Amino acid sequence: MRTFLAGLLLVLCPIICYPLHFIMWLKGKKDITKRWSMGKKVAGWFFNLELKAAGVKIKVVGEENIPDTPALFVGNHRSYLDILVHHNVIKAPVGFVAKIELAKNILIAPYMKDIGCLFLDRNDIKQGMETIKSGTEYLKQGHSMVLFPEGARNQKDTMLPFKEGGYRMAEKAGVPIVPMAIIGSDRILESAPGKGVHKGNITVVYGKPFTPSDIPLKERKAKYQELPDIIQALYDANK
Repeated sequence: MRTFLAGLLLVLCPIICYPLHFIMWLKGKKDITKRWSMGKKVAGWFFNLELKAAGVKIKVVGEENIPDTPALFVGNHRSYLDILVHHNVIKAPVGFVAKIELAKNILIAPYMKDIGCLFLDRNDIKQGMETIKSGTEYLKQGHSMVLFPEGARNQKDTMLPFKEGGYRMAEKAGVPIVPMAIIGSDRILESAPGKGVHKGNITVVYGKPFTPSDIPLKERKAKYQELPDIIQALYDANK
């Protein structure tokens, strides 16, 4: 029943809300921040329904580390549910750097654009640079972004190698990077493929932010290289 309800909402909500997407698109032609603000409310409503239908309970650790200013949130990626969780825990409008394949999904891609998501083709260097440039502009306009530098969902207890190129968004925009870890999201869906949705608990942890532009250039690279260990420590301490 839980799986059926979650699947039904996944299809019906985007269809029912499509007139709102058209309104958001029109607002965004004049003021992109209005599109993001309205998109935050619409997507937040939909995400909350999905999480409740799935029987998810969320525990937040380190919420005080979420800045009042725009920021680049950097963390591990275990499940499709990660996006729903982070979007609803982070109170300000926030977008995600997503794989290019999702841009072709006619059901969810319009709403991803409404909340300020960007689509990255890791096999196209030129397109990747344009994505970083767009993300930098979003951050400068007051819109936070979430980056999963592992590049794929990973259900192991150790992080995959991080791709560091996206950090330049925070560097060029002069905003902080917030390390974060999510635990348990894969147990709701991915860890039991073919067996439907399982209710469960998700813990999301936010670490202390740092601002790359405040760090001397010679030390910045070393700080970036510490990020996987920082996020791994957040994960290990709360799993």
